[in-house]
Amino acid sequence: MGVRRRFLLILISMAFATMAFAQGLPQQTVISVPDGGANGRMESLFIPPKAGAPFSFILVTEWSRPLGNGGTFTLTNERRIVRDSNGRIYQERWLLVPKNGSIKSYMDIFQITDPEQHTWLNCATANKVCELRPYPFTTQQKFQPAIGQSGPLANGHGFHEHLDLGLGSIQGEETHGYREITTINPGFVGNDRPMVSTREFWYSPRLEINLSSIVDEPQTGKQVFTVKELTTSEPEARFFEVPADYKIVNRLNEQN
Repeated sequence: MGVRRRFLLILISMAFATMAFAQGLPQQTVISVPDGGANGRMESLFIPPKAGAPFSFILVTEWSRPLGNGGTFTLTNERRIVRDSNGRIYQERWLLVPKNGSIKSYMDIFQITDPEQHTWLNCATANKVCELRPYPFTTQQKFQPAIGQSGPLANGHGFHEHLDLGLGSIQGEETHGYREITTINPGFVGNDRPMVSTREFWYSPRLEINLSSIVDEPQTGKQVFTVKELTTSEPEARFFEVPADYKIVNRLNEQN
């Protein structure tokens, strides 16, 4: 998912939080960002800057899209994601490549975000340049899974169904599962049949992230995100240091 679309989702989440304030609910900003997407670089799992809950894991992604003959075309990658006790996050970005194919994936970008300094370093490995941009999240915000309520959509567009799948365990962490099913009625987005999108994810309340997430949408296909090799010890400080041979370009004052 591209940076601009990600910021748009942030603004939408904050707008909902502002509505809650107006209704007299506790004044704490709540952020809920769905996983997946196909607009630019895939964001996959959303990782918030939660303090006091460090981890390191490998995220496995598989993205299957339908072919006209009834088959599928599947891309995959694996990448490391790390968070320390201060809420700093290190993420690698590896190219999606055909599953079981001869093309090898490689890391083209790594990112370091710091909620205390409000900075986001986006570093390209090809030219060894890091762009320094503003980071909108803080450790004081509350991050919750992106879930809705069952009921009809506005203007008769369709129906949304929310299912609670109960408790589970992934990689030794307690999780809570949810399934969100959205059906768009024929004719509203150029579709001649009902269009069904499904999101199923298993959320870790302690880490405030999804440890497993499946996004199945007719427009983009099926995206499966799976966490493996999870550890919850404090990561090494080297993950949050820019290599000495990289150049940092300050874009903090530029318009997005």
